[in-house]
Amino acid sequence: MNAPTTSRYPDVYAAWKADPEGFWAEAARAVDWIRPADRVFDPGQGPYGRWFTGGELNACHNAVDRHVASGRGGQAAIIHDSPVTGTKRTLTYTELRDEVAALAGVLAQLGVAKGDRVLLYMPMIPEAVIAMLACARIGAIHSVVFGGFAAKELATRIEDATPKAILSASCGIEAARVVSYKPLLDEALRLASHQPDACLVFQRPQAEAALMEGRDRDWAAAVADAKARGVAAPCTPVAATDPLYVLYTSGTTGRPKGVVRDTGGYLVALAWSMTNLYGIAPGEVYWCASDVGWVVGHSYIVYGPLVHGCTTVLYEGKPVGTPDAGAFWRVAAEHGVVSLFTAPTAFRAIKKEDPEGRLIRQYDLSRLRTLFLAGERADPDTVKWAEEQLGVPVIDHWWQTETGWAIAGNPVGLGALPVKHGSPTVPMPGYDLQVLDEGGKPVGANVMGTIAVKLPLGPGCLPTLWQADDRFRESYVSTFPGFYNTSDAGFLDEDGYVYVMGRTDDIINVAGHRLSTGGMEEVLASHPAVAECAVIGVKDSLKGEVPCGFAVLKAGIDRSPAEIERELVGLVRDRIGPVAAFKLALTVGRLPKTRSGKILRGTMKKIADGDAWTMPATIDDPGVLDEIADALKAKGVGA
Repeated sequence: MNAPTTSRYPDVYAAWKADPEGFWAEAARAVDWIRPADRVFDPGQGPYGRWFTGGELNACHNAVDRHVASGRGGQAAIIHDSPVTGTKRTLTYTELRDEVAALAGVLAQLGVAKGDRVLLYMPMIPEAVIAMLACARIGAIHSVVFGGFAAKELATRIEDATPKAILSASCGIEAARVVSYKPLLDEALRLASHQPDACLVFQRPQAEAALMEGRDRDWAAAVADAKARGVAAPCTPVAATDPLYVLYTSGTTGRPKGVVRDTGGYLVALAWSMTNLYGIAPGEVYWCASDVGWVVGHSYIVYGPLVHGCTTVLYEGKPVGTPDAGAFWRVAAEHGVVSLFTAPTAFRAIKKEDPEGRLIRQYDLSRLRTLFLAGERADPDTVKWAEEQLGVPVIDHWWQTETGWAIAGNPVGLGALPVKHGSPTVPMPGYDLQVLDEGGKPVGANVMGTIAVKLPLGPGCLPTLWQADDRFRESYVSTFPGFYNTSDAGFLDEDGYVYVMGRTDDIINVAGHRLSTGGMEEVLASHPAVAECAVIGVKDSLKGEVPCGFAVLKAGIDRSPAEIERELVGLVRDRIGPVAAFKLALTVGRLPKTRSGKILRGTMKKIADGDAWTMPATIDDPGVLDEIADALKAKGVGA
């Protein structure tokens, strides 16, 4: 890279590129191995190779037991903070080990063994983390489905994973609303052809679930009985290449894709990232404000912080409304958080409700060193607002469910690189990023194309899909032979910084001009009245496609929506040019999102195009789509 820097990143990345196996062999020293690997990388295994073949270890031992053995059992492992129930609970590493060992013993007594799948359908409570670790302890493969997921979608995951047991809770809590899980689980099992041997249900005081005789068991009673009888399962050695978990992501065919995460490479990558990317020391309080149902929760609520010996915050609440837009700052101040990791949409929600940052200044955030954003594109205006309000580095980074950790980021632990707003900065070791044209040829700097990773993928990335090697090849490595296709569009600049402008299907073709909707969103977000926005391509008989922008205004804006819409159209024409053919801007009360905060642009496009569409299973609030349809119809679109 050409930009001057005092960061060690250029040297570290060059060392990885020169000797990938030597680099990851050294990184693997941060993990406890029962048996060292025979080979750091074996290109002959799996669709593209496997990491740490022949090695044996246990993820639960690395996340829990070894910290107790090293004398740090009294340190807080998990802080559970639940504003929706008004409760807080801290578990030390010793307490966590004892809870996990007892639950693992219960699972073993239910017949769950190494290699069996266990499906988890849980809210954000300590028992969710305990359940994941209990599975890892005995070598079972966990598959976490976001709590409250629709019964039909849950059924498809049950059928694909064929779990020996299902672990659930009686309910989850969404702000002021109690969501009963058991009826959804019962309906999913009615729909599914596969049936588990047992269901373990954790009863929460907010809603008690009815248990089915013979199949369902009371979680707390089973664990209490195991403790009374001294049942505590030891850690089972597993191969580094054995799956730790299967995490489902939506498939284009309607059949979910089960992303496999192997054990050894994942732990090595996470351990490296906690030190070098996030700049966190063991014993510090780290908070990833996500959900255990998503990959971010797996990696940076559970395994990453605990393997590294941190205290991890498990938060059951929202960025706004529980009780206000100061919720994040209250948690960070109260628990001494040094680094917060959340989604850009959370900050847009906070900015909308508290644009002046008054609530931020009510809390002591002196221990907070960094804010990391990921999950969808972090628009420069939101990043700049967060920088100004917090006075700490705001780090965008980019990754996917498939990769398990960051593809690109700004490695704070190596010395932060200069920030370029709109870029998640540079590739991490393990990722040789190249931008390809439609024919698979590399393009020059600042030229838009498909971002791809030269094979092999590094440790932590998916080795394949669950029982579907051919589908893995078709989905990820057949389009550009020798490369993993991220399906994200963007470019690399002259300094090697990556810019991710959206999914490849978010590049619209306006009268032969390929334009990024992400670039237009940047322009809309720069308007002082806009809290968040989205741009989609709409079918047009003359130009093929034309852009349509949606904007949610900040709280307290009392200007005419029509006036602001005219200004938004003018901004895009000024900054991108008439070539964008941007003539349609709509102010709306809210945008449709998944529970993880991703905007449902694909569904919005179908509504605008007048195409048939179905209600997404992951949608946070179904009523928003009706509002979007009404707003489009008022402009004569999508009718």
